[in-house]
Amino acid sequence: MFFFFVGGVTQEVRQVLKQEAGRCINCRSPADLVDTNKVLKLFFVPVWRWPGKDQLMHCNNCGLFYPPSLSSDFRPSETLRCQFCDREVDSDFKFCPFCGSAL
Repeated sequence: MFFFFVGGVTQEVRQVLKQEAGRCINCRSPADLVDTNKVLKLFFVPVWRWPGKDQLMHCNNCGLFYPPSLSSDFRPSETLRCQFCDREVDSDFKFCPFCGSAL
């Protein structure tokens, strides 16, 4: 007999507290301050949810959750660099004016 188990605990956004509260430490995209739920999944089906203890920053681009204390040391410059064409782009743009990729 062979038994195989697929399960784990993940985090998901419960409520957005402040939109674009900082920049992601991974991809430098805008990140939101959120409350989270922890979710136990068995065979990819959510079985149990419980609230997370702390507020976290969540990047909508890369999906990273990280504590707000890590973003306080990070000071984004006024200009960003496009990750595809590596040109400097103003921080107000959502798309690169040179290659058209999302920032």
